[in-house]
Amino acid sequence: MSASVSSTATGRKPRLLVLLGPTAVGKTALSLLLARQFNCEIISGDSMQVYRGMDIGTAKVLPEEQQRIPHHMIDIRNPDEPFSAADFQSMAKACIQDIHERGKLPFVVGGTGLYIESLCFDYQFSEGASDEAFREEQRLFALEHGPEALLDKLRAVDPITASRLHVNDQRRIVRALEVYHLSGISMSEHQHRQKKDSPYEYCMVGLTMDRDLLYKRIEARVDIMLQDGLVEEVQGLLDQGYSRDLVSMQGLGYKEIAAALTGEMPMDTAVSLLKQGTRRFAKRQLSWFRHMKEIEWVDVTEHANLLAHLNTISGIITRKFPNDESNRG
Repeated sequence: MSASVSSTATGRKPRLLVLLGPTAVGKTALSLLLARQFNCEIISGDSMQVYRGMDIGTAKVLPEEQQRIPHHMIDIRNPDEPFSAADFQSMAKACIQDIHERGKLPFVVGGTGLYIESLCFDYQFSEGASDEAFREEQRLFALEHGPEALLDKLRAVDPITASRLHVNDQRRIVRALEVYHLSGISMSEHQHRQKKDSPYEYCMVGLTMDRDLLYKRIEARVDIMLQDGLVEEVQGLLDQGYSRDLVSMQGLGYKEIAAALTGEMPMDTAVSLLKQGTRRFAKRQLSWFRHMKEIEWVDVTEHANLLAHLNTISGIITRKFPNDESNRG
């Protein structure tokens, strides 16, 4: 019997492995090697990979790699279907239970801090409280004054949450303003007050690297996405009738390329904005992760030395999950 099954059967918390870090840091390559070594199934912790037909711009694991290592929480929504952190938490918890019941170790890999933190620490979401009139007021304000002005409103009452959100993520900006409007307490303070007791025995590893190198890797990744057909992917989504106003279509890569395809700007300008936006996104990811004291960080600046990084992470996992040899493939 594997350790993951026995831990549940004996009343111990189920084990959960987590690998996180900013975009382009190298999570995918290491996750596939670790999954084979520790007999894992991977749960995507990325808020954009849930959408079908959005493959290149979200850097999804290739289908052949998904066949070798089972992946979950990928391609579960159409681009025009809503998906929230609460949805992710509920579905990912079910995945974890199912993976354990089959004697494997669940392995969350991704870069969406709220999704991962809400899962690991069982955040309680208050989805019911809402004020539709207030939401509409904020949408009209953004139309009149621009998205930056709307984000400035959030900065005034909740600078921490504002620093983590993209200026074009109007839905989450409005929601954060709504939380403060309804409760008088900022969303970041709500999250800070959440109990840090986890339903899991977790091992959380974070990847980091020299900032200049990370930015070069981001720019190279964007170039590869373009070579792999990102423009054609976005055009296909537009041809299917998916609106540029959808939350999914506001994602990095989709928003910029769609603007070029519809004549708002030259393609080279869109690519430049995409690279700049992705660098800023990575900075926001790192800002989020830095407040998560549970992470054990591994510097992968020497990214060519994959084996050394693999050995370092393996050592962290075996220390956190002792006597777990039966989980190894």
